[in-house]
Amino acid sequence: MTSTFRPNLSVAHCGFYTNSIYIYLRLLLAVVSSMGILTLCETKLLAAPENFNPGLQPKAPLRPKNTTSPTPPEQLKPFGVLKNIQTDYRNETDNFGQQNLFIEPTAEFRLNNGNKIKFKTGVNYFEQRSVKSITNIPLQLGWQGKIGEVTLQTAAGVDIFDRLTPAINFNVKAETPITRTKVSPDGKLLSAFVLSANLEQAPYKFNARTLENQITAWRYGPDLYWQIDRNTSLFSSLRLGNYNDGNSEVQSFSRLERKFGQFFVAANLFTWNYADDFERKSGYFSPQDFLVYNAEAGWEGNISKFLRCRLAANLGRQRLKGEFDNANTYQARCTVKLSPNIETDLGYNLSNVRNQDTGTSAYNSNSFTGQLRVKF
Repeated sequence: MTSTFRPNLSVAHCGFYTNSIYIYLRLLLAVVSSMGILTLCETKLLAAPENFNPGLQPKAPLRPKNTTSPTPPEQLKPFGVLKNIQTDYRNETDNFGQQNLFIEPTAEFRLNNGNKIKFKTGVNYFEQRSVKSITNIPLQLGWQGKIGEVTLQTAAGVDIFDRLTPAINFNVKAETPITRTKVSPDGKLLSAFVLSANLEQAPYKFNARTLENQITAWRYGPDLYWQIDRNTSLFSSLRLGNYNDGNSEVQSFSRLERKFGQFFVAANLFTWNYADDFERKSGYFSPQDFLVYNAEAGWEGNISKFLRCRLAANLGRQRLKGEFDNANTYQARCTVKLSPNIETDLGYNLSNVRNQDTGTSAYNSNSFTGQLRVKF
């Protein structure tokens, strides 16, 4: 389970990394430049409540028409505009020599009809003991729009590797409110019940070994989000998976959260079960009976006008092969507002929740995360 890596790159790889970074920057620059003429001013989208569903935000009131002014001639509208560029960063390491590094920028364009087009690329790096390192360049084009009350998101692309054959990736998500959503005048979500269906197929980027073995997986299942009242919410997710090596999985996660001003408490439950243990054969953690439950407490609030932080700690237990031990996670994240249109997130996560079957040896992992958001 990822909860959510030591960048010692050898000289032999420097040439490839330089070329890889140069290639994806040229690709991103080409897309942005080719659509630069479309980047005219438009009303900016409001942030999604709880970052869950942009459609839950109330619409801005219509301005009254000025009947005394002459009607201006109709102007030619651009096909779409560049709304933002978001760059995600994640660097994961553990005490068994595994490192996964992800750097993925996404450019989002909004079309005249309100639909969105997204283009994602980047450079990812995977390193592991006894496995030659692998570099990956993802390329993906996505679309998001609404059909009635249903919000539909879909994307498809190709993953390019430095020493492996390319692989296709695909995902689709359909999301709909089940009950009437209520939002306060200040934009606070008061009540909602949202159900979504998810389907994805892609290379399994668990570590260098899974990529070396060219493991791919289909994953599908529902998500449920229930805003019970202004301060209480429930999220639950179920995923079924089928792998090209013949294995299959069932994975579930549930979280009940209650807020008290800037403080919050939560209860989390995670289960993960595979038909077969293929960790030695295929390289990925595939427990046949894995359970994690914990209690979480944290704080999130503004430290200044331009700085907002979140601190949290999870204390609980995990079960693997019938044996229990402690499962603790500590998290910190801060958001820095550099300007009205630019902000960045910086985060750190330390956990001993298992991501490998290490027997009696202690396991721990840490990750540094970041996100840079630029709005236009």
